[in-house]
Amino acid sequence: MLLVGAALGLQVAVPVRGQQKPAPPATPRIYIFDNGAITGLDPKLFGFSREEIKEPDFVNVSYLIVHPRGTLMFDSGAIPDAEFKADGTPVVDGVVRATRPLKPQMAAAGYRPSDVTWFALSHYHSDHTANANDFAGATWIVQKAERDAMFAATPAAIMKPEHYSALRTAKTRLLDNEDFDVFGDGAVVVKPTPGHTPGHQVLFVKLAKRGPVLLVGDLYHYPEEVATGRTPSFEWNAEMSKASREKVLAFLKQSGAEMWIEHDKATNDTLPKAPGYVE
Repeated sequence: MLLVGAALGLQVAVPVRGQQKPAPPATPRIYIFDNGAITGLDPKLFGFSREEIKEPDFVNVSYLIVHPRGTLMFDSGAIPDAEFKADGTPVVDGVVRATRPLKPQMAAAGYRPSDVTWFALSHYHSDHTANANDFAGATWIVQKAERDAMFAATPAAIMKPEHYSALRTAKTRLLDNEDFDVFGDGAVVVKPTPGHTPGHQVLFVKLAKRGPVLLVGDLYHYPEEVATGRTPSFEWNAEMSKASREKVLAFLKQSGAEMWIEHDKATNDTLPKAPGYVE
């Protein structure tokens, strides 16, 4: 590593107006933020016919992991908060539609971007990076291959560099295709899973009540990909994706963790949204 610059465990946090951020919890917890939906994509992009997919549309979420030693924001939505109007009108950008900005959801849980000590993206696609600039005051955790691609002279597809430009000068924990134990106790670990993008990464969180979970970003989009092994047509490197999936499936078996597919509606329908949390 190089330093460059509704289920078990559900609780509800109700912050008092004007209070400071909540006291550190005794054990890690995960807040899940509603960042809208992605509709109208053709399942053929992912190697499926419509008849093979139970739920074709995606949800979009991001996560705040709160640990006794600090906080980690994982992903940041598809629509920047600045694009929302005060009247609550939904914001539509192509296939993405959102009704709730991110920062008010964080505030309802008692947190501001300035309270975040670590920031990580699963990958650089624009449906995950919308509010990344707001977290440039945190230490950014990123794989070297991903950072190189993010700031290349020619942006890749599905990328909006203006969403994360402030990360260029952020304090950064640069990883070389390696794990990173964020708080030093094995409870929150970033794990590299290249393929969807050059430095795609997933996040392991050990929860005291629910048990271990793995937030897999876009390693999978549809749960049907797990059984079939099919990959999207727009993978950066499909063979690397398959190797990363094999590694993750072995890790899930070894750790006993459950997998949360970030875009899967069925997964997310069972999980509480902030200010509720899972612990």
